[in-house]
Amino acid sequence: MLEAQVTKAPPSLLYMVKQVELVVRSHLDDLVRPSGITALQYTALTVLERHDGLSAAQLARDSFVTAQSIADLVRSLEGRGLVRRERNPRNRRELQILLTDAGRELLSQYAGPVRELEERMVRDLTAHQTEQFRQALIKAWHALS
Repeated sequence: MLEAQVTKAPPSLLYMVKQVELVVRSHLDDLVRPSGITALQYTALTVLERHDGLSAAQLARDSFVTAQSIADLVRSLEGRGLVRRERNPRNRRELQILLTDAGRELLSQYAGPVRELEERMVRDLTAHQTEQFRQALIKAWHALS
């Protein structure tokens, strides 16, 4: 009697994306731990490096954290001297979150190791495949945003 071959479906893309996110976050946490910050705090700093002067709500959205948790995150970074808050000159009711020189220095210190982590993630891809991967992720993000 022949046994029917059961073909398992590949894992869903959502599952695979989550697996990649979790392993990247774990490696990033290990990488930045000596500086006393978390991967989420590092991410917030990199967002401010690209778009300095965001409101807490904007920083929360761009850093992938809730509006409730961004307050604690910013307070911690501010206490370490990595960010500062100032009144927005165009809207005095709003506080802007700005990267300090110490925050920029910390990011500079980790730029190489973080780049190496990213290179390790795509080391089995060609440059063309890496760019296709980047574009596919951008399109997936836009489709769900």
